[in-house]
Amino acid sequence: MLEYIALILICQLCGELLVTASGVGIPGPVIGMLLLFVFLLIKGAVPEGLEKVSSTLLDNLSLMFVPAGVGIMAHFELLGANAWPLMIAVFSSTVLTIVVTALIMQSASRNASSASSAMED
Repeated sequence: MLEYIALILICQLCGELLVTASGVGIPGPVIGMLLLFVFLLIKGAVPEGLEKVSSTLLDNLSLMFVPAGVGIMAHFELLGANAWPLMIAVFSSTVLTIVVTALIMQSASRNASSASSAMED
């Protein structure tokens, strides 16, 4: 089990090193997650030990948000001073996400119906 914790941390470290070396604008843990994904694709299955470790981490995921909550409370005045720009950013990004998702869904739906029509002909 310890080797799988080490594997997760090594993948994250490699991701951080790649980001630092290349200057890519993607977070290191995301690169690390992709490296772990590639490892699992090569392996062909998720080892039982890795599944146990990842399940334990996911079960306790709420603990990972405690530092963010503390940060919000520590910088509450700063957030209050910038409340309007933050609300506008959150609202506009939410609306933009909904619109883009709807357009993609509409396009995918059209493509699926035209593909099924072509198969019937």
